[in-house]
Amino acid sequence: MAKDYFINKVLATTVVGSYPVLKGRGLRSLLDPLRPAVETAVADQLRAGIDIISDGQVRGDMIQAFTAKLPGIKGQEVVGKVQPAAGSITAGDTKYALTKAPRVKGIITGPTTLAHGLHISTPTYRNKEELALDLAATLAVEARALEAAGVTLIQIDEPIFSTGIADLAVGKQAIGVITSAIRIPTCMHVCGNLGNVIDEILKFNVNVFDFEFSNNLANLDLLSRRDLFGRMIGYGCVDSSTDTVESVAGIRQRIEKGMEIFGPNAMLIDPDCGMRMRSRDAAFAKLKNMVEAAREIRLSL
Repeated sequence: MAKDYFINKVLATTVVGSYPVLKGRGLRSLLDPLRPAVETAVADQLRAGIDIISDGQVRGDMIQAFTAKLPGIKGQEVVGKVQPAAGSITAGDTKYALTKAPRVKGIITGPTTLAHGLHISTPTYRNKEELALDLAATLAVEARALEAAGVTLIQIDEPIFSTGIADLAVGKQAIGVITSAIRIPTCMHVCGNLGNVIDEILKFNVNVFDFEFSNNLANLDLLSRRDLFGRMIGYGCVDSSTDTVESVAGIRQRIEKGMEIFGPNAMLIDPDCGMRMRSRDAAFAKLKNMVEAAREIRLSL
């Protein structure tokens, strides 16, 4: 099972990625205003008890954080052939997280989601699909840098896949470009309702599928343990769309419902999506309660 590749713990907890941005003040923040936000995100995740943390993804939205560093892209316009960044985009913050935690998840915005967040202003690409494949090649370089940094798992975020807009056959090919470039386990996060795409999504070559089940309970009706073929499910059990903090008992009920379908050994416990838009107090409380709910269930097994 994929679990054995990266963590030997039943119902291990993780995050989808982003955390509220707390900007620093004073002289120290002049050189890097967002470094305190990275430190806060890492510290809060560890204080909450998260098993596999992220760097907090505090340096911009999921599109701009990557596209701003890629040659061939200016703003939201693709103006030439897309090339790898001059250096790693995310390894710096990830390496900091690795100094504080034994297990860190590297996170990459997926090539198809990036392609659909851009406008093509060059004859180099005829369509979003061609662009996605070139973006995948650049992201494979980023994935290798994260692997070299020592991350436990690499997550590829593809929220566009649930919308029905993207060509999933090309999306699968693009994801394969990244996953074939590295040896460590990979995870693909797709939020939203999966009713129209789940059969195709399950064909993707990743070790973990990360879906939301709190805000999209209907997703549970689409899946069974046999659909995973030995892979794991990132089980979104905390609603990332509101500051309302779920009780430990409420989160525990959600996890137990998932256990009826997948079994505890196939589940990673996490929020539905990133927490960037939440208040820091709400984000921390949600993570802390999620960890406690998983701990209570683990003790009862």
